Amino acid sequence: MKNNLSHINILSYVTESGTQFSDIRLSYQLFGRELGTAPVILVNHALTGNSNVAGDSGWWKDIIGVDKVIDINSYSILCFNIPGNGYDDFLIDDYKSFVARDIAKIFLLGLKELGVEQLFALVGGSLGGGIAWEMAVLHPNITKHLIPIATDCKSTDWLIANCQIQELFLTNSNNPVHDARMHAMLCYRTPESFKQRFHRSKNEESTLFNVESWLLHHGKKLQERYQLASYKLMNQLLKTIDVTDEHNDEEVLKYINAEIHIIGVDSDLFFTAEENRETFKELAQNNTNVTYNEINSVHGHDAFLIEYDQLENIFAPIFNENEKTKKNEGFKVWREIIIK
Repeated sequence: MKNNLSHINILSYVTESGTQFSDIRLSYQLFGRELGTAPVILVNHALTGNSNVAGDSGWWKDIIGVDKVIDINSYSILCFNIPGNGYDDFLIDDYKSFVARDIAKIFLLGLKELGVEQLFALVGGSLGGGIAWEMAVLHPNITKHLIPIATDCKSTDWLIANCQIQELFLTNSNNPVHDARMHAMLCYRTPESFKQRFHRSKNEESTLFNVESWLLHHGKKLQERYQLASYKLMNQLLKTIDVTDEHNDEEVLKYINAEIHIIGVDSDLFFTAEENRETFKELAQNNTNVTYNEINSVHGHDAFLIEYDQLENIFAPIFNENEKTKKNEGFKVWREIIIK
């Protein structure tokens, strides 16, 4: 699939911290209709994700495809690689010079280069959703629908703390990507998810518990496909999501000129549902164009990559005009519960 990558060169970019980069390679993939022939949906990938969002090996192929809830016959689906994620062999060693807002700016520059003035939808999960929030604050008119999933508009103290532990694994471990991934899986899933899956069972071929074998497997698999420089950068971006730009002023969210569809996960230990509800409550005081939906799952943060049936039900009213009435009926219940 990498052969289908297209590239834009972002020249003379100065980061938020004041570091200048002469050339940043921004790669992307396009699925569905050609640009200019259909509404455009931008999907921002998560920490270890990439632009391969659809197709036979796409990480969201259950959501995006022919006759899927996001139908490639009706939309142009665009996905940028976060520069430095390594999917296009472009790496950034000076990772501490970047924050999430830099990636939002680079993505907006990419849209401008492609001649995309407004998106139909801006969708992102986890880190990708945080970048989507940043994009919408920087350019309040960039999208008709903003859909942040299992994420929030700022990195909480809890998230920053976990990123700090990840940083120590990535800088001090003899097996950094492997060990950091093992720790991260404890944030992406839940105790109940582990209990439901493993039941304290052991591997027949070793003395390890199956949960230990599973963690070692995930560490090994990421180590085989992901580079240390990429992991360090993505972890840095994750802990620097902050639409207020450190000014403690969440008023900026009110200027987003889009229908905002916040989607939380009730068991998320990383970007908690409680934080999502607080963000919704803040916005809903003065904005009727914001909705909140919650995925119910034992699987925690990763539920947005697992609970496809629930995601389809939430997405259907947004991407299919005939489903809007159903959305409005269900939303009234959520709005009353949360605001009260």
